[in-house]
Amino acid sequence: MEQALAQEYVALYHQAFDQFGTMALWNKKQLQNPEPGHALVVARALRIEGNMKARVLAEQIELACRAAV
Repeated sequence: MEQALAQEYVALYHQAFDQFGTMALWNKKQLQNPEPGHALVVARALRIEGNMKARVLAEQIELACRAAV
């Protein structure tokens, strides 16, 4: 996995917890070094539990995970 791609989905993953942790990710544990699968779980939770801004971030996470694999 290319380092820049890994850093992108990891940064977006942590951004999700910073911005939407209490709203949409209250039942998820934030990992220091998530794998793409962990980030996709967070993206799904953002889509289900979050607002429109959370959905946009979910799309960004999904794109970054696909690029990293």
